[in-house]
Order: sequence, then structure tokens, then C-alpha cells
Amino acid sequence: MKKNFWLVILGSVLLSLGSCELDLEPETTLTDVSFWKTETDLRGACNRLYNLLQYTTHDTRSDELVMTSADNVSSGNVSVPSSSGNWADPYYRIFTANNIIGKGANADLPEEVINRWLAEAYFFRAYYHFELVTKYGDVPLMLKAINDTEDPLLYSPRTPREEVIQQCYRDLDFAVEWLPAIDNLSGSDWGRVSVSAALAMKLRIGLFEGTYSKYHNLPSDHMDHLKVAIESAELLMEGGAHALYPNFQNLFLFEGEGRQNKENIFVKVYGPNGEGTVTHNNSRLMENRVSVTRQMVDLFLYEDGLPKELSALKIADESSFNDVFIARDPRLEMTLYKMGENAYKGPYVPFSNQHGNGYSLKKGFLLSEWETNSQETIDMMLIRYAEILISYAEALYEHNGSITDEQLGLTINALRNRVGFIAPPLTNAFATANNLDLLQEIRRERTVEFIDEGFRYIDIIRWKIAEEVLPVDILGAKFVDAETSKSREEMRMTDEDGKFNGIQVHDQSDIIIIELASTRKFNPSRDYLYPIPLNEISLSNGAVVQNPNWN
Repeated sequence: MKKNFWLVILGSVLLSLGSCELDLEPETTLTDVSFWKTETDLRGACNRLYNLLQYTTHDTRSDELVMTSADNVSSGNVSVPSSSGNWADPYYRIFTANNIIGKGANADLPEEVINRWLAEAYFFRAYYHFELVTKYGDVPLMLKAINDTEDPLLYSPRTPREEVIQQCYRDLDFAVEWLPAIDNLSGSDWGRVSVSAALAMKLRIGLFEGTYSKYHNLPSDHMDHLKVAIESAELLMEGGAHALYPNFQNLFLFEGEGRQNKENIFVKVYGPNGEGTVTHNNSRLMENRVSVTRQMVDLFLYEDGLPKELSALKIADESSFNDVFIARDPRLEMTLYKMGENAYKGPYVPFSNQHGNGYSLKKGFLLSEWETNSQETIDMMLIRYAEILISYAEALYEHNGSITDEQLGLTINALRNRVGFIAPPLTNAFATANNLDLLQEIRRERTVEFIDEGFRYIDIIRWKIAEEVLPVDILGAKFVDAETSKSREEMRMTDEDGKFNGIQVHDQSDIIIIELASTRKFNPSRDYLYPIPLNEISLSNGAVVQNPNWN
């Protein structure tokens, strides 16, 4: 651990007092002597966990999204950093949780009151330890606050990932026992974690670690992790507290906020709506900053329920940007802008300065927010019920080697029915008749449902397919001269920082190649884990060691 980093932590953990609304910064700080006395103190301490909670969209580390310059992770150009927020920030938050757990337990309050608030800290401790494992694998497990600069924890070695994950399960079990049900959260409590959020995190962790262990041949028993995922999903599905929101597009707008939308499980609260008080800049169109790749567009099924490679409905020779939307899963045009639709700075024009070289995101974009604030106050979903359904289907198939038609109906087909997809339902018979791999169809469903929700990179890591999907040409949209003001000559030019930006024939003529395969790489013996920051190694006196092949 970095000694000066922990010194910063020791001096900077603040406790919010007075107002308990989740979106307010702490107003006052008190010493430990006068704090940790009342339930208001514990609640105020936990508020800090929500102040620190971040929501980050536009994850360009995979083949899902591209921005105006290549992502170092996606293109395989990461170097070993001296320091990194990817390592330091989660540990800061874990320290905050440990501080609450260690000091809140001594409050002179009834056990049930203390544990209700400690459960929030246990939830977040698991949340951030898991975040670290997804990036680094083995990481130091931190289970208590650091109180001085000589604490041996400063020099902790990396804990095997299996031990870290098991501790995450234990922390979340405590949270399940003591957190309130989501229906008991209202008013200023909306946005706090609940039993539902804790079960959903167990599901997320169990599915990740079960599949990662399986495909990366780790010594841990992947079946045990998959069982955790299945059991957690079934508890959530049986409770009746959650359901799919009927309108997929409104799900990501103001209409989808709050407990009235039973798809919400864990959200980052912003707002008040439209007033710009507490905002984020994660709008999905964002001028010319982010585009969805053609790789993702091609994953959406056709109305006959078949993928691009098999469907008779595919247009063989697209003559317009909008041809790609014809006879497709309705989520495609609910997720992306079609040419001519009202969008950022006017009608959507492919390849304009505002609208990028790929497909721009409609999902979650609210024009009125950008017209008034240039920021958004829409709450951001961190976990929603659709994830429970699709993760359940995947965990079942990975655990059992099969999935029943009834289970497909409750999961995959429920998601399709929600958007009015007229394709035949996915069944075992349909898959057999059309030579479809059910596991690949479950993975497809996950990918198209969660475009730009932060899933794709960790999915390709746990499935161990990053080496297949990353070091390739990254494709953009169909270029048609008459549909844009840019000429072919302009599109062929490189941009200011030298990134290739041209038109080449690839699979179909005039599909933009945004990044060339020759500029991208992925080393499977190295790149499935992040490099440990050099300062963390040196300042731990060598107790923390580097991940393999990061030299």
C-alpha cells in the first residue's frame, strides 16, 4: 500500500451530518469523541458512501463503443502506471466503509439499529473489493480501518482472489440480513441500498467469478460460484418486489425513476430533476465523443429471430444508413439514432461534426436536459432487474449445461416481449432447428440489452474472448455520399492526432473502419488483468507483486 496515500485517507474521510439526503456533500465534521453516539450519526456517516459512489458510462475498453481517440485498454496500449485511481479510489472507499464498521459497532444503540447501518458499509466494502478483483485479480483484502502510519496493513500482500470473493459473500450475507426491503425505502431514503441490492451483488459476483474461473482455468470451484448466482437470482425473482418496466425507452428517462419503476434495484440519485443541482455528464450522445460500433449493431437479431449470418431478412446491399434498422429487434432503434431523427443540435446526420463515425446513442439521451443545463439530472441505474433475469439464464446454462423453455420464457423471452419483438420465442427446439448455440444467444441478449451500461468489457474478460474481439478492425456506420456533408476524401484523412479515419471495404462496401486491426493488440498472457501501479509495489516494501508479464 502507498504510505502517503493512506495518510491522505486518514486526514480526509468526512462524515455528513445534519441533512441526510443522499445527494448533499457533508456539511459539518466532528471528532470521534462527540460522534458515533446516535442513529443520526451512523446514518450521516453512511451518507459519505453515497457521496463517493460514482457512475461511469461510455466504457470504451471493449469493442462496444469508440470515442474520438483510441482507448488504451481496448487497443492494447496500456503501460504500467506509477499510480492509478483504478487501485487507489476503491481502497479509499473501502477504508471509509471499514471506518464505519469499526467505530459504528461501539455505539450505545440497540443491535438492530447498529446493524442496519453497518449493513450499508458491508455492502460497499464488498462492492469495491469486487471492483478491484475484476481488474487486478488477487488484491490486498482490507477488513479494518488503518489508524496510524505504522499499521502492518500498509504492507499487506495480495490476497488470493478466492479469499476476497468469499469475504464479499460474507459481507453481502450480513447486508441481506440487516438491510431493509426496497419497499421500505421512501422519500430521502430512496437510493440507499436494500436487501434487493445485496442479493443482486451476490448474483453479479457469483456469475463473474464462476465464469471467470471456468474459462481461465482457475483452481476455485466455478460451480460453487454459479450456485451462489442462481440462488441469489431465485430469491430476487420469487420475492415479487421487482418486475420489468414496460417501456424500454422511458426506462432511462425521468419516467423510469423511483420506486414506481420496479426494475430499479440500485441507483445513483441525482437531481432535483431538470434543476441542475446535482448533475452528471454521462449523456449518451455527447456531441462527437462516443459512438456504438458496427460490431454491436450486427448482434441485434432480425424479426425471424435469427442473427445476421442466418437471417433471410438481412439486406445484402445496404444503400442507406437507415437500412440497418429494417426488420430488426426494436431495441436497435430504441438504442440508436436513425438518420433524420431529432437529436443533439438538430436532426441526426451521419458523420457530421456532432454525430461521429459510428452509431450515436439515443438510449438515455434527454434533449431538454442539454438545452437547459448541458448536464443531466436523470438518476443512473447501477443494477436493474433485467440484469437479474439475463444473469440467471446464463448462470443456469453454465451450471447445468442446459436451460428449459420455461426458464427461457421467464428470462430471455421476457426481455424481448417487453419491447414488442415479434420474432419467434427462443426455445430449445428453435435453437436446434436453426443451429443456434443457446449459450451464445444468451450472451447476445445480454450484450444488446445493456449497450452502454458498463457490462461489455467485464463480460469479454470473464468469457475469455477479449483476445478474439479486440485486436480487429473496429467498424463504424455505413457511409453513403448523399446522406452526409463530408466527402470520401475527408473521411479518408487522418485526424489531428494521427488516428486512421477512412473508408474501406470490410464485409460490406463502405463500412467505416474507425480503428485498424494493425493498430490494436491484445496479449492473452497479460492483458486479462490490469498492471499493479508501481508505487503500490515499492511502497509496500515489495509485499505487493506485479501481475504476470507486466514488465
